Amino acid sequence: MKKFRGTYTVLITPFTADGRKVDEAALKRLVDFQIAEGIHGLIPLGSTGEFLSVTPDERRQIVEVVVSQAAGRVPVLIGTGAEWTDEVVRTSREAESMGADGVMIMVYNNPATANVDMQPALIARLAEIPNCRYVKESTLDPTRVRDIIRLAGERMTVFAGVLGYESFWLGAEGWVAVCSNVIPRWSAELFELVADKRDMDAALALYRKMTPLLWWVGGPRYVSGTKAAFEMMGMPMGPPRAPRLPLPEAQRPALREVLKQMGVLKEERARARA
Repeated sequence: MKKFRGTYTVLITPFTADGRKVDEAALKRLVDFQIAEGIHGLIPLGSTGEFLSVTPDERRQIVEVVVSQAAGRVPVLIGTGAEWTDEVVRTSREAESMGADGVMIMVYNNPATANVDMQPALIARLAEIPNCRYVKESTLDPTRVRDIIRLAGERMTVFAGVLGYESFWLGAEGWVAVCSNVIPRWSAELFELVADKRDMDAALALYRKMTPLLWWVGGPRYVSGTKAAFEMMGMPMGPPRAPRLPLPEAQRPALREVLKQMGVLKEERARARA
């Protein structure tokens, strides 16, 4: 099996304006936008995709749309996380039967949300399990990447969950990114500049252009900020589903200014195409 590597977008899920249905047309446009901009892979139905807020029928709908629209152009890994092991098995088998390239059952170390911190030594032990070959390391400590590779580098491939730029330099071979919803080209190029070209000057310059957006698509704003950004880019994706709330109106001008400076607002994109 070809090794997964590069920047993979954890896709938002577009909903209709009333939030009642998945917006298939918008989802297809999102997939095409990502691929046209050079993203290396797609991950629907992660937490950024509000997987806990969709029905089983909507899950199948999302998988079918993303897999068919991607049409083999990039790998598609389906988020199949759940609170019950049997449900994870069921949705993983379902994803396989629908043509997905894989599922997002990589070891996921995110102590900020899970309240459990899997140290590199434990990750190395888990790497002994057959087919346990990827870890998404989401602490704010890049030395974790270094130590996982030192202890289990032949068996475990590291994907960054937060610190993409920093982790690439220490040997991470991928990035599960939220910001790449909005800036897929830059997010993919950042990986290529570090992992393939080893061009520190160009990579750092690009990273500095990207960092103003990261606050808006991280922490508690990761869904609301991303969807607000798409609206400002002229690519509406609908609201988050309750109990998530939209980005507060008071914060929107600051986000708009960030997007303006990055040249990705609707009017900026129109001028670039003219």
